[in-house]
Amino acid sequence: MREPLPPVLEPAVVERAVAAALAEDLGWGDVTTEALVPREQQGRGVFLVKGSGVVCGLSVAEAVFRQVDPRLRFQPMLPEGSPVERGALAAHVEGSMASILKAERTALNFLQRLSGVASETAAYVAAVDGLPVRIIDTRKTTPGLRALEKYAVRVGGGHNHRAHLGDGVLIKDNHLAALNSRGLTLADAVALARARAPHTLRVEVEVTSLAQAQEATAAGADLLLLDNMTPEAMRAVAEWTRVLPGPRPLLEASGGVRLETVRAVAETGVDLISVGALTHSARALDISLEVEG
Repeated sequence: MREPLPPVLEPAVVERAVAAALAEDLGWGDVTTEALVPREQQGRGVFLVKGSGVVCGLSVAEAVFRQVDPRLRFQPMLPEGSPVERGALAAHVEGSMASILKAERTALNFLQRLSGVASETAAYVAAVDGLPVRIIDTRKTTPGLRALEKYAVRVGGGHNHRAHLGDGVLIKDNHLAALNSRGLTLADAVALARARAPHTLRVEVEVTSLAQAQEATAAGADLLLLDNMTPEAMRAVAEWTRVLPGPRPLLEASGGVRLETVRAVAETGVDLISVGALTHSARALDISLEVEG
């Protein structure tokens, strides 16, 4: 089997995110450092991991230091995506102590946040190990950081759902409610999407029962989003699709999936499990920057 390609993070995306974060934190200067630390004083900082998880965002942390002071020397001590335990050293940075201190919090914010997302994703992926299912993210991301957080999901072994609203057709309950108020049906919704959206995009429909799943499939849906359905109901849909003639729709389980329940969901026969908690509830990995004069 071919090894999966490593996750890629576009440099331009990183530079924009870092510039915005630095403007937020350093746009008015650092009055403490400027009062206490002379610009010529040299030093070294080490990123110390204080918990267990997956390291992610080293290149983003490096970009922070580079934007603050291009003369700083940043060196990762672990490959991106490495599993770590408490006490691990993730990277070090050398150069002007004042520059290191000015960049410290922003670099840590990115590194802790992205490592937290990668760690949470890795836990879900491990929980369904051996089953033919993918763990995928959602659009429940931190505003302005979606590309970075979806990258962290990939580093953790997960996969990405839509990156934005133009990335695929997903007909949800509120879309159907809007159409129903005009006398249109689920089948009409799929037909309109086919007629008006680019032909290159697949059409996914949110359903809450076997009957709705059958209606959406008959209308030509490519994917079914099984929303907040019980494992028994999801299994019934999966068993029904397996006996369909011709191509069957992919099945995505969504809604209220937790780490302790994700394997039971995977065992129903769905193809994808979307988990908003990968990004909206991931706990930051505890990492500190220890400086030496």
